[in-house]
Amino acid sequence: MLLTENLTRRYGDIVAVDDVSFEISSGEIVGLLGHNGAGKTTVMKLLTGYLEPSSGSAFVDGINVQESPTQARANVGYLPETRPFYTELSVIDYLWFTSTVRNVPKESRRQCVEYAIESTDLQDRAMDTIGTLSRGLQQRVGVAQAILHSPGTLILDEPTTGLDPSQTQHMRDLVKELAKNATVVLSTHIMQEVEAICSRVLIMRDGVIVVDELLENLKEGSRCWLTSDADIEDVRNCLKEVATVGQIDGRYLITPLQAEEKSDIPVIVRKLVADNIAVGSIEPEKRDLEALFRAVSAGGEL
Repeated sequence: MLLTENLTRRYGDIVAVDDVSFEISSGEIVGLLGHNGAGKTTVMKLLTGYLEPSSGSAFVDGINVQESPTQARANVGYLPETRPFYTELSVIDYLWFTSTVRNVPKESRRQCVEYAIESTDLQDRAMDTIGTLSRGLQQRVGVAQAILHSPGTLILDEPTTGLDPSQTQHMRDLVKELAKNATVVLSTHIMQEVEAICSRVLIMRDGVIVVDELLENLKEGSRCWLTSDADIEDVRNCLKEVATVGQIDGRYLITPLQAEEKSDIPVIVRKLVADNIAVGSIEPEKRDLEALFRAVSAGGEL
């Protein structure tokens, strides 16, 4: 579990992270989104103890990261933006070294290194020097070092960068599998990865969390679409107490009168049927995540 309480980080007069609070439970895969400079990387460094907060607190499985950084880090796997490699080492030597730094017991190191190599599909490259590997393969080595000690919390910054489509799918499957026993925070600019992996989205803007919502709810708009052969004025009169009605491309777009509420489709259908208005189909409005991200990052609202 991850928890932040009023987490703030200042650099002089610049506030990089401003009073951020959230809780992420085990089993969740949360997408941490925001344009460059929004505060994502700073939040990840605060969660992993690489930076100290100016105020507020971060907790990993109940452990205060600032008060007990070594203990907190022991259960965190971190893939930073700049990969932590010794490029002159082979993959297996680097992972073995990482297992010693992680204080993996001697009797478990071989098993942990083998697990990391197999999980990231690096068996055929285990003896290769890291510096000779492609960007995509180096990315997989970075993920391998993050998971070899089976951490309860994974913080991954752009884990699929440089991967080809088959490698990307393998990484998605791996993250989903790891999330069965871990808390996962995934930072990426690729909205397809968020839609494919994440169940919840945090969007940052100017150091503040401006969206914290389940992905399913975020993509479902407040409005709904109706197809009907009825006249628009009949539909408007029928629904005037609950919604406004517009017409686009032959369909009716129904918007609830209360902006913060979603269209109550069962109520709408009952009203239409009671007024003998034929309902061909009615469905919630689906919103594009990338368009939502752009709008929110630019200062707009959902």
